[in-house]
Amino acid sequence: MLDLQTLLSAQLFPLLLVFARLGSAFAMLPGIGEVVIAGRSRLLLALSVSLVVAPVVSSSLPPLPASPADLLALVGGEIVVGLFLGTTARLMLIVLEEAGSIISIQTGLSSAQVFNPGLANQSALTGAILMTLGVVVIMATNLHLVAITAIIDSYTLFRPGQPLMWEDLAHVVVKLVSHGFLIAVQIAAPYFVLGILFFTALGVMARLMPQVQVFFIALPVQVMGGLLIFALTLSAGMMWWLSFYEAGLRIYLAPR
Repeated sequence: MLDLQTLLSAQLFPLLLVFARLGSAFAMLPGIGEVVIAGRSRLLLALSVSLVVAPVVSSSLPPLPASPADLLALVGGEIVVGLFLGTTARLMLIVLEEAGSIISIQTGLSSAQVFNPGLANQSALTGAILMTLGVVVIMATNLHLVAITAIIDSYTLFRPGQPLMWEDLAHVVVKLVSHGFLIAVQIAAPYFVLGILFFTALGVMARLMPQVQVFFIALPVQVMGGLLIFALTLSAGMMWWLSFYEAGLRIYLAPR
């Protein structure tokens, strides 16, 4: 019995704590926590990474609690931290969907709704394209590895067993949402300029030639112009968002 308790304290308990944080974070991380990826695959990946990480962060872990209630509270706190870290990354990805929704309104494509795998729901066509491209860019630039490193380094910021800083967590989420909306508007800024110029020209045309049904002419031109601007600004917009995403992850990285 003593040997079993020693084994539980020395091996399984650190693995359980690390898996609680990593598993909950992996459920939300872009590229890893997508709904199209089987839950068993995510759990297996989280368990594999936990086996490697547990010995590294074992010095930051508290001893095995004496009561089951304390153990449950400790594991629950780790799950909350993992969900917070994964949710912050997911919120930064959703910025692309917000930008895509604004773009679809300005280009006349708001009625074109498609299935968005990043949201597991219907969304604007441009939003689905940008979110899917965002996941591809994350994986291509190895930012998913930066996210995993940030989760591991978070043990220096969110130590297991310490009281959670709920006010600070809420402040981070609110600040991230507000900054993310600003980034979405900045990505869609060229379309605002296009919309103002285009509809101003339509108003002038309607005054000069009232017999012409300008809206029958406007819609094809609006869509084609929007697609042209989309092609011209896509790379710049993705690079701007990518710098925002990387900066949001590096907050949790330990100094090296």
